[in-house]
Amino acid sequence: MILTQILQPTSVKVPLESKDKDAVITELVDLLDRNKLIHNRQAVLDAVFTRERTRSTGIGSGIAIPHGKCAAVKELVMALGVAEAPLDFESVDGKPVSIVILLVSPQDQTGPHIQALARISRLMLDVDFKSALEKAPSSEAAYDLLSEHETR
Repeated sequence: MILTQILQPTSVKVPLESKDKDAVITELVDLLDRNKLIHNRQAVLDAVFTRERTRSTGIGSGIAIPHGKCAAVKELVMALGVAEAPLDFESVDGKPVSIVILLVSPQDQTGPHIQALARISRLMLDVDFKSALEKAPSSEAAYDLLSEHETR
């Protein structure tokens, strides 16, 4: 799976304006909504926050992957945000988060959702890439960095 086939350049936000977990998730959902990638903003918010209440999607090492499944999307969609200052995401390692990747998929498409989660996890294991992404000066630079990394 190639993430830039899912992630639109207009669905990247660097830096994120929000300073807390719920606001960041809402900011990324709003980005998808503005780009007309979701059909029901509230349904997406409900799905992501329901999943988040089950267990934090702050996976550690400064990364969070909030996600949810709902009927408000026809295919897997993604948004990426980088915080200027790390924020508390109730991560499993207790450390703050600077990279937030939001995934929303249809309820009946588990395969692509799991593939995207796995691809993101593998990508973030690349310390040099993760560091460069954290330092990206703009949304465009972050998208280009991801695109270049995936075509290597």
